[in-house]
Amino acid sequence: MAKRLLPGEHFFQGDQACAEGAVAAGCKLFAGYPITPATEISERLSWRLPEVGGIFVQGADELDSLTIVIGAVWGGWKAMTATSGNGICLMQENIGFACMTETPCVIVDVMRAGPATGIATATAQGDFYQIRYGSNSDYAIIALAPASPQEMFDLTVEAFNLAETYRVPTVILADEIIGHMREKVVIPERLELVERKKPIAPAQEFIPWRPEGHPLVPFMPSFGDSYRMPVPGLSHSETGGPLRDGYHGHKRLVERLSNKVEADAERLCRVEDGFLEDADVVLVAYGSVARAAQAAARRARQAGFRVGFSRLITLWPFPDAYVKGLARHAGKLLVCEMSMGKLSREVERACGGKAEVLLFSKPGVEIHTPTEILELVKKVV
Repeated sequence: MAKRLLPGEHFFQGDQACAEGAVAAGCKLFAGYPITPATEISERLSWRLPEVGGIFVQGADELDSLTIVIGAVWGGWKAMTATSGNGICLMQENIGFACMTETPCVIVDVMRAGPATGIATATAQGDFYQIRYGSNSDYAIIALAPASPQEMFDLTVEAFNLAETYRVPTVILADEIIGHMREKVVIPERLELVERKKPIAPAQEFIPWRPEGHPLVPFMPSFGDSYRMPVPGLSHSETGGPLRDGYHGHKRLVERLSNKVEADAERLCRVEDGFLEDADVVLVAYGSVARAAQAAARRARQAGFRVGFSRLITLWPFPDAYVKGLARHAGKLLVCEMSMGKLSREVERACGGKAEVLLFSKPGVEIHTPTEILELVKKVV
C-alpha cells in the first residue's frame, strides 16, 4: 500500500498540494463534484485515496457530496469535500447542519469570479462572507486562507486538526491563483495530527451533547461504537432530545456553538506581517493578493515610504484584536482584495474608527500588481 505521507521536495500545483495535505492528515473519504478551479483536488484524490485504503466518491452534486462527507464523519472517518463558490451556494444547508450536529469536516473553496456562473477559469475573492454567513441563523466556522502551494498543504493538515479539536466545519478559502500556482512544496518526515476525542465514560452514562474535553466541545463517538449518537438538526438538549425549556435551552445551545470558536479567537487567529514599527500605511490582504501587497511594501520601503504589510491567514474567526492593534501602528490601512469591499468592511468594523480604512478593490479576473499598489500608496501617504 502507498504511503500517506510523501516526505521530501515536490513541485506541486496548489490543488495537488491540498490533496496531499488531506491524505497526510488522515482523510479517508473525499466526496465532491467536478468544478473549476477545484477539480484538480478531486482528480488527485481519486487515485491517491484508494492507494492508502480510502474512498473517493463523485457526488450527484455539491449538496449530495457534503451529505456523504457528514455521514462518513459520523462513521468515524476524517472526510473532506472541495468546490468553488457556486458549489458553496449549494452546500449551505448542510454547512448549517454540520454546525448544528458538530460534525468535524473540511471544505475547500477555490474561489472564482462571480456571481452565478461568472468566469470559471478566472480568480476572485468574493466568497469571504459566504463561507461564514451562508447558512441560516447563528453558528461559527473556522476559515484559513493559504497564500502558496506550500500553505495549501500545511493549512489543509491544520484544517483537519482544527475541525477535530472544535468539532466544526473548517474551510480552506483559496483563490484560483493559489489553486493553480505551481511551486516547491516541502513535506516533512512526520506531522502532528489531532485525532477524534472519543468518550471516556461508560456507554450507559454518556450524555452526547455535554462538553467534557475542551470547555465547550463534547466528545464524539462513532456510529457502531455502542454509544448513543443522536444527530438532530433540531435544537436539542444535552441528551439529543427536543428542547423542553424553549428560549433558555436554545440560547445555551446557540451560544455554545458560536463561542467554542469565537471565544478562542485570539488563539486561533494567525497572521504574517512586517515593517509595522514606523508604518504610516499598512497594506492588508489575504491569499494571492497578499503576495502582491508584500512585494509592494518592500518596494515602497526601498523608495523611502514607511509602509507595512499584514497578511491575514485566519479569516474566521476574524482577528478583531489584531486589527485593532494595526490601527495603533498606522493612521491608514489600505485593504487590497479581489472583491468589492468585503474584507475592508470587517477591517473597518474591527478598527472602530481608530484608523482610516482605504479600499483598493478589483472584482476578480485580474490580480493587483505590486506596481499598482505602490502607485496608490504614493497618493495616500
